[in-house]
Parts: sequence; C-alpha cells; structure tokens
Amino acid sequence: MDALQYLMNGFATAFEWHNLLFAFVGVLIGTAVGVLPGIGPMSGVALLIPVTASLTSGLGPEAAATSSIILLAGVYYGAMYGGSTTSILLNTPGESSSVVTALDGYQMAKQGRAGAALSIAAIGSFIAGIVALVALVFLAQPLSEVALKFGPAEYFSLMILGLCAVSGLAGNSMTKAFMMTIFGLMLGTVGLDTVSGVARFTYDLPELYQGLEFLTVAVGLFALGEVFKSILEREKNDGKIAKIHRVLPTKQDLKDSAAPIARGSLLGFFIGILPGAGATLASFFSYITEKKISKNPDQFGKGAIAGVAAPESANNAASGGAMIPLLTLGIPGSGTTAILMGALIMYNVQPGPLLFDEHPQVAWGLIASMFIGNLMLLALNMPLVKVFAKIIQTPPKYLLPIIVAISVFGVYAVQANTFDLLLLMTCGVAGYYLAKNDFPLAPLVLGLVLGPMIENNMRRALTGSNGDFMVFLDKPLSLAFLIVSALWISIPLLLKLRGKKVLVNEEG
Repeated sequence: MDALQYLMNGFATAFEWHNLLFAFVGVLIGTAVGVLPGIGPMSGVALLIPVTASLTSGLGPEAAATSSIILLAGVYYGAMYGGSTTSILLNTPGESSSVVTALDGYQMAKQGRAGAALSIAAIGSFIAGIVALVALVFLAQPLSEVALKFGPAEYFSLMILGLCAVSGLAGNSMTKAFMMTIFGLMLGTVGLDTVSGVARFTYDLPELYQGLEFLTVAVGLFALGEVFKSILEREKNDGKIAKIHRVLPTKQDLKDSAAPIARGSLLGFFIGILPGAGATLASFFSYITEKKISKNPDQFGKGAIAGVAAPESANNAASGGAMIPLLTLGIPGSGTTAILMGALIMYNVQPGPLLFDEHPQVAWGLIASMFIGNLMLLALNMPLVKVFAKIIQTPPKYLLPIIVAISVFGVYAVQANTFDLLLLMTCGVAGYYLAKNDFPLAPLVLGLVLGPMIENNMRRALTGSNGDFMVFLDKPLSLAFLIVSALWISIPLLLKLRGKKVLVNEEG
C-alpha cells in the first residue's frame, strides 16, 4: 500500500539521530509548557521558531524544515499531555483543553486517587495519539474533502449544538447552567468587533480592546477559586490531604476507562479535522458525551475516571486530527497549527494538496516522528506519575502560594500586563462565590470560547445569503445539527414536565 510505503520512508527520516533528539526536546518542552498555565502550545511554538532556525542552520533546506517541524509539533502535542497534570493535582488547567479534566481529575486527587488519574490521562493520551496518527495515515485525503464541505452555516449550527450540549455539564440546575452559558457569551462580546471595528463593552479601556483572555478567566475561576475556597473554608478542612495509596490504575479503572478512551479518541480526531474546532471543543464534547451515555451520570464531577479518560484522549486525538487540514489543504485549524504553517512557509515548504508530492520527506517524516514522540511522552510521563502525585501531599500552607505563583506567572507571561492579573483575581473571587452557590463554571468557559466563533460564522453565513436566515435550515448538515440541538434541550424538559426524574433537574 502506498501510504505504508511512504510511512516507512518517514520512519527512516524520523530515526535519524538529530531528528530523534529534536522530537525528544520538543515533547519535553511541550510537557513543561502544558504544566505552566497561560503559556500554552501557541506561545511555546512561537517562542521556539527562532531557536529551531538557528539549531538547524547547518542542515540542508529540506532536512532543516523536517527537523524544525518535528520539534515544533512535539511542543504542540506534548503540551496536550502536560496540561492534565496541574488540572488533576491543583485544579489549575495548564492548557485550555485541560479545563474539563479538572472537573473530575481534581476530585480523584482529593480522594487519594491522583496516581490513577495521572496514569489514565497518560495512557489515554498515548492511545488517542496513536489512533489519530493511524487515522491520519489512511484518511488524510478523503477526510479533508469532507471538511471542505463545511461552510459557515454548518459551523454556526455545530457551535450551537456545543452550547446546547453544555446542559450535560450543568450540575443540578439547567436554569443555572443556561445563565452561566449566556454570561460566557456576553463576556465573549467584549472587545473590538472584528467586522465593523466598533469597540464593544470596553469602557474606553485599551486593555479590553483585545477581549478577555480566555485562559486568564479559566485559571481564575478554577485555580484561584479553589485557593479562596481553601482559605475561607479552613474550618471545614483540617489541612490533611488524602494519602495516595496506589500510583497505577486498578484493573477496574482500566476497564472503566477503556470505552471512554476509545470514544474520546475517535470523537477528538473528527472534531480536530474541522478547522476552528480544536482540542478545547473536542474535550468538552467528549466529556458531555460520556456523561450522557453513562449509567451513573451523577458520578461526573465527583471523581469519575471516565471524566478524565475521555477529555484527555479527545484533546490529544484532536491535535493529530488538526494536522489533516494543515498538511493536505493548507488550512490551519487552530492558532497553534497556524504558527506551524508559518514555520513551514518560512522554510519554503507550502502546506496544501501538493505537500505530499513536493515534500514527502517533511510530511511523512513529521507523521512518523509523532508516533515516536507519543512513545517518548508515555516513557517520560508514566515514571513521573509518582513524583507528580506527591505534589498533592504538600501541606496547603506551601501548596496554595505555589498555585497562586504558577497562575500569576502563567497569566502574566501571555500579554505581560497588570490588567490580566486584576482580571485573574476578579475571576478567582467570582469562581469561589459561583461554585459555592452551585453555579456550574464549565458552561461559562465554553460560552466564552464559542461566542466569538458563533458570531463570526453567523455573520459569514448571512453575508453569503444576503441576510436570509433560511441559510441555516436550507443546508442539510446545518439543519441536522440544529434539530439535534433542539432535541438536546427539549427532551430533558419534557421528561421533567411529565414528572420523570432527570439528572439535570431544577433545584427546589
């Protein structure tokens, strides 16, 4: 088979000693980038482009491009691994796609199951990475043709489905979940309007023109909210943290996470292919799906291992899926893949339909190196589970300042302005009071992520149809997404009206 022959040639390139070294350095830096909140793969990859250029200056143009992209891609998928560590141990998402992992991972850590959560995150990430890469080898061409058929109307409806599905993250009250979703959408409108250039809700503050930094809000709500809770509710917590009895997952843990890992890998891969969807959306969708199909949905948010396995698998698979539109169409699906595309163009390698013909060494060398990189990540992360798990046993008087320091450093590193630090503190206080009053935080975060994307795609669709809203119903795929969205909302409500007990119910 042609694909396998090309892949073998790719492995020959990837196994050259300097490429192995580049892959290792990439995944190592990527893991560190994932652990530190705020830096993220986008900043990590951008910072390393000049470094890789000087490191590969002695190689030929094709070899230099291959080695550089191997290192930069290693940072990208390595960050997906690393982001789960602080989410699980400190409730501090290192990466925006790890926000969902914090919901159950941190609860598992508090129950003394940090080792199992970290191991499952590493195993799930590894399996998802391999699944995505196998799919990338065989499906790159046909899948890229399907993704091309997605217009702005289909994207708009897909995002609406994402927002409606957020009721799956709603905790006890559907009303509170929708309130938080709307609040997230409102926060997403802050900043300069991308079409008209009008400033919205900026109150003449230059810092608000760019909008609210997503990770600042997420770290504030989750990490600092937890810090304030620990400080203000000291009387309920005697400072003893549950001992970690076991580092590796039990047979039951593996059994419980096998199906979520498989589903998360496939779902994440297909969402990753869609330009603009990305790993964050993939992790939210996989978590919601697991909660919907679970026999014990009330366990989610209380330390369900499926709530760690599914989103961690999905965000890794999405980073593999995102390579398809980048390599085969030359369309970057996310900020990080846009930077990777810029790096390739810098080396005179144009991503797109001709890449596999004109630069097979670069394309297949990269794909093969991702197989090797995933193995390296598993070898790096599994022995370190015990080390990471020790973090949770640190007494709160040492741990809380560390969480605050990581949060402040990570957030300040993104844009280096004090406004973000004030926003971080505000979100921390808000996170504490919202969580205390049973307002779910995840819908707010998802609303903030999807809001600008929904608005952008709606405007593009309406521009193409001269303002005719029927464009969303005329396209079959868009209509299907909207019908599923309506059912997702109405079925729990109808069941409730008929007196049936549903998980997402109104609090009395």
